[in-house]
Amino acid sequence: MNDAQVIALAQDALMTTMLVAAPILIVSLVIGMLVSVFQAMTQINEVTMTFVPKILGVFAVSALVGPWMIGTMVNYTSRLLTALPELAH
Repeated sequence: MNDAQVIALAQDALMTTMLVAAPILIVSLVIGMLVSVFQAMTQINEVTMTFVPKILGVFAVSALVGPWMIGTMVNYTSRLLTALPELAH
């Protein structure tokens, strides 16, 4: 295994991780921003107000995008395991 292969593996792992995590993180960010704007407009300073909408949003996105996320991770794992004999030499 040479340096280029290690860098390619690390890059592929990071890209897959970002791709799989992005939908949940984006929904959580958008919901947090919307609740913060609502709190600023109404001058309600309740810290725990963002938790329930974020939990519901993350659950909904996980239910909708979950099969795609699992498929992406299975695809990455199968590519990695297929390339393993080549990397051992």
